[in-house]
Amino acid sequence: MHLKDIKLIVRKQLKKQFPNWKRLTRKEKKEIAKKVLSELVADYDFKQTVTAPKEDLLGIEQQMPSKGIINLNAMSHLIDTVDKNRIIKLSNCKRSAIYIKDKELQFVDELLDDRILNRLLANEGYTPAKRDLFPNNFFRAELLKAIKYPEISYRKFCTEEYLGLDRKQNRVFIGLPLNKKDMIDHTQLSKFRSSISFVQQVNLLVYILHHFFQSGLLGENQLHAIDSTELVNDCKIPLATLNINGKKIRIYSDIDSDCGKRRNKRDKSTYVIGYRLHTLTAIDVKSGQSFPLVSLLAPANHHDSHFLPFLVNLAQAMGIDLKLITADEAYHDKDGSLFAETGVILTTPPSAKVLAPEHTDTATGDVFCHAQCDFPMLHVGVENQMHEYKCNAAAGECMFSGKCPRYRLLPVDGGFFQHIPHYTDLIQEAHDLRKNCERPFNLLKNQAGLETVRVRSQHATMARCTLSSIAVLLIKMAGQRKKKSTVKSRQLPLYPEQKAA
Repeated sequence: MHLKDIKLIVRKQLKKQFPNWKRLTRKEKKEIAKKVLSELVADYDFKQTVTAPKEDLLGIEQQMPSKGIINLNAMSHLIDTVDKNRIIKLSNCKRSAIYIKDKELQFVDELLDDRILNRLLANEGYTPAKRDLFPNNFFRAELLKAIKYPEISYRKFCTEEYLGLDRKQNRVFIGLPLNKKDMIDHTQLSKFRSSISFVQQVNLLVYILHHFFQSGLLGENQLHAIDSTELVNDCKIPLATLNINGKKIRIYSDIDSDCGKRRNKRDKSTYVIGYRLHTLTAIDVKSGQSFPLVSLLAPANHHDSHFLPFLVNLAQAMGIDLKLITADEAYHDKDGSLFAETGVILTTPPSAKVLAPEHTDTATGDVFCHAQCDFPMLHVGVENQMHEYKCNAAAGECMFSGKCPRYRLLPVDGGFFQHIPHYTDLIQEAHDLRKNCERPFNLLKNQAGLETVRVRSQHATMARCTLSSIAVLLIKMAGQRKKKSTVKSRQLPLYPEQKAA
């Protein structure tokens, strides 16, 4: 905890004292980082209690739910209000219908309302009368690149080859004039990504999710899942390193990034330098398709389990209805705090490190009152992190009926007896469906160009992730690339009581 606190103090100090950090040479950054780190550790009291908020220690303090986030219900009302206040309804025969021939771009162009985009993206000092380009133009340019040209760099994208006068479809989609050579420069897009606050990013997501939930891509039976993936940056050599009690504190050119362990991959190294993207996805139980909903971006050196409650709180602030979430063992709710605070149930594959309680059958999930009991007990429910079981034997059927308590309490654990016991009907299918939530990461990286992260700041990287998620959802809604699925499934229970009913 103290190492995280030291890294937090160094990070804040460098940002405060050197606001032009990006413009410094590597040699200057190296000297400054070494000096700040060594001086801080020399004066740091390792006996003190760390009082910094957990989100600050995890490096996600700028990604917390805050004032200004528009939830799904409020977004629906905003869209209706804007439509009703429209004095003149323009004809569908506009220039986009003439020049945009690509079916996918046609769908996206018709879906997006530039007035709402400008309202969501406008800053306090926004003055539309003095602008040639509006926020919606930059947003559309980002979408165009993510949807149609994810493999190229921004420098190449912002050239005559892709945005020239002969590229009428691209220019019309973005909103550039057809009779002038005006183009968007890659530095303008860079400033646009850096200028989008986290609240604005969330509101853009909510706007797209409003249309997504109305598209019918998600059936009535939905399951939510959480997983993470690595986003590597090119800051491979640290500016300063300090070893404290066998653990290292590293400072990189990208101050917010860090070095963490990578999940086992045959073709890659054990460690990753950069970030981890923690994403909540929605899985259609019938088709097995999964869709990214909202993400948090954190330094790569933190364990996944820390981010579960923060991601759930953010999703609920957006108005996403969560009941059951499936995840791998890295995410857990050992103390039941997630359910107590949010009402959301988490289910993970049983941990091999958690021993099964005595007098239980791990093959069937049966619970017995004692060693001589032959009658599996009936699960009554869960309360205060305890499973309650009662005797299921008929009157006079059990020879121990007068000698045993006829009920048993088992604590909720991370093994077979989680909040929903592992043996509950269809819960194992939920764990199988969890594997589908890895597909959105492949889409984000390969389909929307997030595999190569060329930006060097957490905020700009988060903006790229948000824009990529929006692009993936729009591609799915457009339906021009979908494949037929033959996956069949049944409805998943949300609570143990449904089985008894």
